[in-house]
Amino acid sequence: MIVQIVILAMIAAFLGLRLYSVLGRRPERDEEPMRRRIEQPDPSAQNRPGQIAQRPAEGGQVAPRPREAGQPEVQTFDNSAEAGVRAIIAADRRFDLAQFLAGSKAAYTMILEAFWRGDKDELRQLCDDDVYEGFAAAIDARVAAGETIDARVIRIEEARIVAASIEGRTARITVRFLADIASVTRDADGNVIAGSLDDAIEARDLWTFRRDISARDPDWLLDETDEA
Repeated sequence: MIVQIVILAMIAAFLGLRLYSVLGRRPERDEEPMRRRIEQPDPSAQNRPGQIAQRPAEGGQVAPRPREAGQPEVQTFDNSAEAGVRAIIAADRRFDLAQFLAGSKAAYTMILEAFWRGDKDELRQLCDDDVYEGFAAAIDARVAAGETIDARVIRIEEARIVAASIEGRTARITVRFLADIASVTRDADGNVIAGSLDDAIEARDLWTFRRDISARDPDWLLDETDEA
């Protein structure tokens, strides 16, 4: 009887260790969380970009594998930007590529809408000094001419990282935006002098965002604008 109890105890201990190794294991210090890995598309893969890979399930059926939280879609940056993105991730463990791209798209719309409204206070919070001064000067010229702008971002077709770098504690990421924008400009009497809200035009912009990775503030500022 005693022998059987000892054998059962040994089996229970063995199973406990196996469960701990599978469920209770913490990542080692040098291991990188999956959501921080930058996955490039495999040309030999059968799944299309953005398609969730699948794995066999019970009964021989195929069940979708859930995407890791925060894991970016494939092909969100140029190959030339990969080294810079990896350097930023290595320097700032809080950086999340998917969150940055989502935030850059939101900032693109917010900044344009603030400019169209002539809201200098919001622009000052979202842009660095040089970019802010350029927007403010354009707003002042528009007000002096008695003109108003009615515009809206219809959709953002693409937000793609084309350059990334880090110098000291300053990280910079350049995003190419392809967007459809409808805009109309009116004079002081309300007459349309340019544009149309019925016909959207394609805007191609290169915006560079900057952040001090040692700062507690997680926000990125618009550091430079250009046409793509």
